Amino acid sequence: MREAILEVARLMVIAAKTAPKAVGKDFVTVTILEGEAVRKLGEAMIRYGEENGIRGFIRDGKNVLDSQAVVLVGLKDAQPAGLNCGACGFERCADLVPEEQREFKGPQCVMRLLDLGIALGSAVKVASLLNVDNRIMYRIGVVARREGLVSDDVVMGIPLSAWGKNIYFDRKE
Repeated sequence: MREAILEVARLMVIAAKTAPKAVGKDFVTVTILEGEAVRKLGEAMIRYGEENGIRGFIRDGKNVLDSQAVVLVGLKDAQPAGLNCGACGFERCADLVPEEQREFKGPQCVMRLLDLGIALGSAVKVASLLNVDNRIMYRIGVVARREGLVSDDVVMGIPLSAWGKNIYFDRKE
């Protein structure tokens, strides 16, 4: 089972990396966690939730502990698309300067965030087509950054499992 899940994760990497990108520039990163790294991430999420009184991190951390792998999809050093569209809150792209915030580095160019969303959608589509249970979780990204598992500015996590029932839905809490 483990090897099958890892093969699906590798196919998800391809899907995320080949997803369309605004103005043809790629700032999307993809990382696969397995084994001990998944356990450490799940435990760190539970700890973070307990320390900060945020139950969602505890619940999601338990899901990660029950997962065979986690795919992290993020943005690293994403440059604005140069459209001066104002969707980021600035009139000109040149004024957008991401800084470290509470959970991620931002603000980010909305076109780059759309790139991230398309990459995530492409990755989970692959897992779904291959009947591997998954769910996009922002909380995984928060803790993966804090734990130094990635140096991405913004990152989301996709835990993967293959049990008799999808563990990421109909959750308690």
